[in-house]
Formats: sequence, structure tokens, C-alpha cells
Amino acid sequence: MQTTTTQLIAQANDAILHTYKRHTIILEKGDGVYVYDIDGKEYLDFGAGIAVCALGYGHAKLNNALKTQIDKILHTSNLYYNKPAIMAAHLLCKASTMARVFFTNSGTEAIEGALKCARKYAFLRDNHHRHNIIAFHGSFHGRTFGALSVTGNTSYQEAFKPLLNGISFAVFNDSESVKQLLNQDTCAIILETIQGEGGITPAHKDFLHEMRNLCNQYDILLILDEIQCGMGRSGKMFAWEHFGIQPDIFTSAKGLGCGVPVGAFGVNEKVANASLMPGDHGSTYGGNPFVCAGVQAIFEIFQQEGIVEHASAMGAYLATQLDCLVKEFSILTKRQGMGLLQGVWVQAPNDIDSKQQTGIAVATIVAKALEHGLLLLTAGGNSLRFAPPLIISKDEIDYMVATLRKTLHELGF
Repeated sequence: MQTTTTQLIAQANDAILHTYKRHTIILEKGDGVYVYDIDGKEYLDFGAGIAVCALGYGHAKLNNALKTQIDKILHTSNLYYNKPAIMAAHLLCKASTMARVFFTNSGTEAIEGALKCARKYAFLRDNHHRHNIIAFHGSFHGRTFGALSVTGNTSYQEAFKPLLNGISFAVFNDSESVKQLLNQDTCAIILETIQGEGGITPAHKDFLHEMRNLCNQYDILLILDEIQCGMGRSGKMFAWEHFGIQPDIFTSAKGLGCGVPVGAFGVNEKVANASLMPGDHGSTYGGNPFVCAGVQAIFEIFQQEGIVEHASAMGAYLATQLDCLVKEFSILTKRQGMGLLQGVWVQAPNDIDSKQQTGIAVATIVAKALEHGLLLLTAGGNSLRFAPPLIISKDEIDYMVATLRKTLHELGF
């Protein structure tokens, strides 16, 4: 007898720690920009596994590269070199124009490495441990202790205090708030080039240039978190390219592996020559040949298929269509974002006890869209997040917009 969705979810709830509020579907396979549950229902995926599956599902070249590597060797440890890691590192350095990279297993581990780089750089320069880091309200950098310490959302932090010392929070896109926190012991400024959990909020060009200038002036390291907004999602390989600056340290993950668990942090020549040394950092699985064979294939696919250029064109089209929805529905208050990382803010309920509610929780919209075979994400505040595979087409964007329009009408708007 075939196990039903209800039975499997019951088994999951018995065996898996309850740290996620999951939708009650079980996804089994994917094809292109669609995924399918175990009952065969089709869903148009505008979340891409939280901005991970940049190439969608079942890309033949990526799958073949992974299958080929499985038959060679899966793991060596970092006591030895392996060719896929060497090739993947060169491709990531070339794409980012940074000097060196370190492969991790996830985005949050990449943040940990970036923070250690900054602290070690400052320690070697000043020979003391009093250094502090400036982060931003509304940010999200991960859930390990270091990454959580620079995440500007107290709801994620409260139960896990005390966190790292020496972290202060400025207002995103407000240079003066940063200057008020600067002191002689500031060693790094860390920010997302496009805030994700902060409601898909891009940095302002003037603000980023001011951050770069402050870092140059005081020998502070600028860390840009491009875990979600990097790897073509903004319409450039890295979102900082829109602004004409470069970080000293950057972090990457999600689209870097397109479903294979991999992250990385990279550093410029200055940091590479004066920070982490042998014995300072490591990772048993980081940079293993299996994941790096995937990373190598992904960079090759991006170049051969013009993925970044396509994402730029489709991102502009998506933004235009979402702007039309914002004009059509008063419940939708604004759109913001870049490329194929867009957010639409939704008017939240004014008072949950009021009979005159004019807003709605985004989770309600996401749940109703799911019934119609559309996967959407939420973001910070009360916003919808749109992060489809970068191979999305105009027809699929149109279908999403039509489905979302239908969903909002059914919810009474």
C-alpha cells in the first residue's frame, strides 16, 4: 500500500525537530521551473528553494557533471588537493575579481569565515582583541552564533544570548547612523547588498559608496553578503557590480551550488596576505570534489547559456509586471528589488480584532497561491518575495502574475 502524504507528514513530525513551519505538501521531483509533489500535482516555483535553484530543476549538464564525479571520488578532505576545487576556485575568483576563496558547506559558514577574516586582519594589524563590527537593522546573515550576532533582528537572537561582543547595528542606507558607531576599534562593516529578510531592500548607490570610502579611510574591511543576491540573481553576477564598488570580503552560497550544499567566502589581495593562515580555519567537507564539480559546471553553464543576461532581462520584465499589480491592488503598497529578486509589500492587518481589516498577512496569500499551484516566499515585514529560477520565461512570469491576481481576487481584494 502506498504511503499517503498525511502518513508521511506524521512520520516527519515524529522524527524531525520542529524548527520549520512547513506547507503540507511533499515535493518529489522537478523539471525546469516546475516541481511536483508525491501526488503528481504541478507547482510553478517562484521561490527556487529560497533563491537556490538558479538553473531550475534537472539541468542536464549540471546533473551529468555531478553523476560523473560520483563515479570518480566524493571526498578527499583538505589534506590533499582535488581538481574540481581548484577549477571552481579559479572560476569564482575570476567572476568576483577577488584574490582567494574558501569553500564552505553553507552561507552561514561563509559568514563565520568572513568574520574570522576581519577579526584576524585587525588583530595582526593592532595586536589586541578589542575590535568591533558594524552590522545593520533588518539584516539576516544566518543562524550560527557568529552569523546570528550580526543579524539585525532581535526575534532571531533573543533566546540565544549572549552573542558575540562588539557588534553594533546601524540603519540600512543611512550613512550618518554608521558614522555615529565608528570608533578606532571598528574592524569591519557587514551588509547585504540587497537585504533579503529586510523586505528585498537594495542598498542605495550613494550609501554603498560612502561605506566603501569610510572603509578605505580608516582601514576597515567591507564585507558584502551576496549569499542570496549574488550569482546572477540581481541581473549582474554579483549585485555590487551595479554600484561600481568592490568589497574586501564577500560571501556566496545558494545559487553557487544550485541545490548542491556549498558556500564560499572570498577576499581581496590585501586581506589574503594579512588574515587567515594555516591552522586558523578549516572545514572537513568544504571544497570537496563532488560539490566543486557542481560549482565548476554551474559557472560554465552561466557563460554558455547567458544566464546572467537572461536574468537581467527577465528581472526587468518581472519588475514591470509587479508594478502593474501594485497599481491594480490597493492592498499592495510598493515593489522593490533588483533583477529576479523582487519584493512586494502588502498592507498588513491594522488590528486583528477589528472587523474593519483592510490588510492581510502575506502567509495567507502564500497559502492560497499554493492551492493554485504557485510557490511564493515571504520576506521581512509583510512582503512577498519573488525569487524564481534564473531560467524563468516571460510566459511563466505572466502565468505567475495571473495566478497571483486570481489569488488576491479570491481573498476579496
